[in-house]
Amino acid sequence: MNTAYRRPLPGTSLDYFDARAAIDDVRPGAWDSLPYTARVLAEQLVRRCDPALLGDALAQIAWQRQDLDFPWYPARVVCHDILGQTALVDLAGLRDAIADQGGDPSRINPVVPTQLIVDHSLAVEYGGDDPDAFARNRAVEERRNEDRFHFIEWTRRAFRNVDVIPAGNGIMHQINLEKMSPVVQVQPDGNGRSVAFPDTCVGTDSHTPHVDALGVIAIGVGGLEAESVMLGRASMMRLPDIVGVRLTGRRQPGITATDIVLALTEFLRRQKVVGAWLEFFGDGAASLSVGDRATISNMCPEYGATAAMFYIDAQTLAYLRLTGRAPEQVALVEHYARTSGLWADALAHAEYERVLEFDLAGVERNMAGPSNPHKRLPTAQLAERGIAVGLEQALAEEREGLLPDGAVIIAAITSCTNTSNPRNLVAAGLLARKANALGLVRKPWVKTSFAPGSRVARLYLEEAGLLPELEKLGFGIVGYACTTCNGMSGALDPKIQQEIVERGLYATAVLSGNRNFDGRIHPHARQAFLASPPLVVAYALAGTVRFDIERDTLGHGLDGRPITLADLWPSDTEIDAIVAACVKPEQFREVYGPMFDLGKVTAAPDPLYAWRPRSTYIRRPPYWEGVLAGERTLQGMRPLAVLPDNITTDHLSPSNAILPDSAAGEYLARMGLPEEDFNSYATHRGDHMTAQRATFANPTLRNEMVRNPDGSVRQGSLARVEPEGTVMRMWEAIETYMLRLQPLIIIAGADYGQGSSRDWAAKGVRLAGVEAIVAEGFERIHRSNLVGMGVLPLEFKPGTTRLTLGIDGTETFDVLGEPAPRADLTLVIRRPAGDTLEVPVTCRLDTAEDVSIYAAGGVLQRFAQDFLATTEKESV
Repeated sequence: MNTAYRRPLPGTSLDYFDARAAIDDVRPGAWDSLPYTARVLAEQLVRRCDPALLGDALAQIAWQRQDLDFPWYPARVVCHDILGQTALVDLAGLRDAIADQGGDPSRINPVVPTQLIVDHSLAVEYGGDDPDAFARNRAVEERRNEDRFHFIEWTRRAFRNVDVIPAGNGIMHQINLEKMSPVVQVQPDGNGRSVAFPDTCVGTDSHTPHVDALGVIAIGVGGLEAESVMLGRASMMRLPDIVGVRLTGRRQPGITATDIVLALTEFLRRQKVVGAWLEFFGDGAASLSVGDRATISNMCPEYGATAAMFYIDAQTLAYLRLTGRAPEQVALVEHYARTSGLWADALAHAEYERVLEFDLAGVERNMAGPSNPHKRLPTAQLAERGIAVGLEQALAEEREGLLPDGAVIIAAITSCTNTSNPRNLVAAGLLARKANALGLVRKPWVKTSFAPGSRVARLYLEEAGLLPELEKLGFGIVGYACTTCNGMSGALDPKIQQEIVERGLYATAVLSGNRNFDGRIHPHARQAFLASPPLVVAYALAGTVRFDIERDTLGHGLDGRPITLADLWPSDTEIDAIVAACVKPEQFREVYGPMFDLGKVTAAPDPLYAWRPRSTYIRRPPYWEGVLAGERTLQGMRPLAVLPDNITTDHLSPSNAILPDSAAGEYLARMGLPEEDFNSYATHRGDHMTAQRATFANPTLRNEMVRNPDGSVRQGSLARVEPEGTVMRMWEAIETYMLRLQPLIIIAGADYGQGSSRDWAAKGVRLAGVEAIVAEGFERIHRSNLVGMGVLPLEFKPGTTRLTLGIDGTETFDVLGEPAPRADLTLVIRRPAGDTLEVPVTCRLDTAEDVSIYAAGGVLQRFAQDFLATTEKESV
C-alpha cells in the first residue's frame, strides 16, 4: 500500500486513503467535478498503484483523459457455478501444467477472495404445480451434477481464498446484494491497523452490475478475465465513458420497477450507451428503493452499458438495515462515504461527458419482446404491435381441445432482475389472491414456476399469506436458482411438445427475467416476452399472447361478471403496506447466518485433481496441447461462418437443454448418459469434449454461407466446407477442418458477441481452429474473452462490411501487420478466381496487456510462463 495519502478515518480506529487530496495535488480543484465512478477508481489507485506509476494514472482521472492504461484492482471475484467452475477447472489444469514443468502446483491459488455460488445447475423438471417440486428438482440437480459438485467441493478445500455457497440457496446477484457486499471493506494491513475502502468486484456474469445499486462498482467479465483477476493480475483499463442519467419525476400508480427498467432499456439503447459506465442521479433516483435500483442495474447488459451506478445515500442505509447488516457496518458505510466524498450530496457538482434525462412519470405498463430485451412492448399497444391479434382463432382452437395459437407454454417468475425486489413479488402474490378469490384458474398447458433468487422471499411471502395464493395458481417455489431465464426451463409435457412439433405451433414463453433471445428459453418456445411478476401470473391465466392483457376478459367471476386485469391489479397502497409489515431484517439474518457459517476446512486434499476419465462434466483442459500449442500464422484462413448483425453468445455457445439429435447429445449418448440426464449445455462446460460440440449449435443460427435455393439464408447449426462447397452440420464441419489443420476465420456484422459473459463462446471457436474474427463491432466482454483465448479480434473500418466486400465464404484470408493496441492491420482477401483485395482493419487488442496476453496464446499460457519464470529466478 502507498502511504503518502493514508489518513486516520476520523472518529474510528481505522485508516483510509484520501483520494481527494491526491487528485487535487495533480489538478487543484478537480475532485468536486469528478463523477462517482472516477472517485472510486482514484481511491484504489492511491491505495494500490505502484508509486512510480501513480502520477500518470491519477492524471488520467483528474483530467478525465482516456489515452493511457491504468490498473484496476477489484477487491473480490464473484462467480456462479458455470463460469466459476470452468475458471477453477482451468486453474486445476494450470496446476497440472505447472507440475509437468517441475513447478509447485500448490502455489497456484486465487490471490483475490473468490466467492462461488452454485446457482446455474437447476432445471425446472417439476413445475410449480407440484407441491414437492423444490425437493424433486434438487434431487435431479444433485444426481445430474455429481461430477461437477465433487469437483467444486474439491476446489473449496484445495484452493485458498475460495468460498463456496452450495446449490439450493439462491443466485449470485441477490446473495451479493443482500449479504456479500459490505459496501465498505475493512482490511488489516499487517502493521496492527486496518484500512477502510470501497467494495468493488468483478463477476463471471454480465448481470454482476446488480450490486451497483448499492454504490458498489461491480462489472461483469468473462471467465478468462476473472481468472486473471483471481491470480492477482491487475485488470488494465482506461477511464471509461461515464454518462450521467438524471431521473426525474415519480412513477405512476400501478407501475412496477420492471416497467421502469424495460422503458429505460429501450431509451438507453437508443442513446447508444454501449460500453459506457452510467451513473443514475436526481430526484427520481432518490425516490427509488435499492430493490428498484437493483432492478435497473441488473439490466445493464441489456441496454449495453458496462456499469449502472447509484450513489450511496439514505436509501442505501435503509436497505442495509432491512437486510440485517450489523449496525456498526451501516454506520461505517455512512461515515466513510461522507468523509471520502462518496455520499450523494458530495456529487452535486459532478460533471459528465453526457447527461441523459429520463422521466419516471412517463412510464406505462410494459413488456419486452419478442426476442430482444430492449424491444419495449407497451401492454396498451399489444394489438397495434401485431401481438394480441387472432384471439378468436386461438379461442376456437382451445374449444376444440387444441393448443391455441400463440400458446404460452412457459410462465416463469424467475430470479435475477425481479425477485430481488419484494414489491414485485408481493404484487404477484396479491394478483394471485384476487384471481383465486374470483375463481380464475391458469390454463392447463402453461408450465408455471417460481424461482426466487433468495430464500428470504419464501419467509416474507409466507408471513404475508401470499405464498399459498401463488401455489394455488401453479407458482410454487421450484428452486432458488437461475432456471428459466438461463434456458433451464426443463422438459415440457410430452403431449404438449408433440402437438407443438406436429402442428408447427407458434408457442411462447413469458418470464420475469432479463433475456429472451430466440432459442434461449426453451427449444419449443418460438419466442419469449419479458414481463413483471404480476404480468407473468396474468399470462398464465390468459394462456396465449394473442390475448390483449389490458382489455380482454380473463374469465368470469362467481357472479358471472367479466374480469379484466384492472380487476386484479393491486394498488400501491396494498403492496407497500405488506412490504412494510412483512419484510424484516430478522428474515435475512435467519437465512444468511447458517449459509455463511460453513465451518473451516480441516483437510487439504492433493493439490492435483484426480480427473475422472469418463466424466462428461469435468475434464483436464487442453490449453497447453494440440491446436492451442501451435503457432497462429494468420495465413490462408477459411471462413467457418459469415454472420449477420447481433450475433449473441447464445448463438456462439448456447446454454439451454441438450437435444438428442444435436452433436453434443449424440456424444453424450455414446458416453452412456441416458437422455433424461443430458442436462444443459451450460452444465457441461467443464468438459471441453462436450462443450466444444456446442459451438454454433443454436438452431436459430443463420450462417450466410448456407442458403436455400431461392437465395435466402438457411436457418440452423450449419456450415459449408470449402473448397468443396459441401453443406453439413456445424460440428462435422469443425471436425473436418480440425483434421485438415485448417486455420479458420469468422466474418461478422455489428454487435458481435452480445449477451451473457460466456467464456465458451471464445473457447469453442479457438478449439475449432479459429485464429481471427473480423466484425463491425464487438461486445466488450466477448472481445476480452477472445483475447484471453488468443483469438485476434479485428474491426472493419466504418462503411466497410462483409456486404460491401461481397464476402460469400469461398475466399481465404490473411492478416498482415504486427498486432498492437488499436493498430491498423491489413486483411488480405483472396478469391477463388485469383483476384486479391487488401482491406484496412483495426486491431482490437486495446491495451498493451491485451497484446501481451495474445502473444502468449491466452491468459492461462501467459500466467504459466510468468509463474515458471518467477520460480526459476527464485531457485537461482
